[in-house]
Amino acid sequence: MSEFFSGVIREMKKVSWPKRKELTKYTIIVITTVLIMSVFFAVIDLGISELIRLVLE
Repeated sequence: MSEFFSGVIREMKKVSWPKRKELTKYTIIVITTVLIMSVFFAVIDLGISELIRLVLE
């Protein structure tokens, strides 16, 4: 078990972690993309709901 964790620590030291500026930039990109996709799917959902409502009436 200890050999496993020492291997994990060795590998984690090799990781190239992003700088604060890069991390902020990537976070903003992800949040913006999620918001845009949420709005897109909400509009599509409303459109399909209205279409089904019109067909069923």
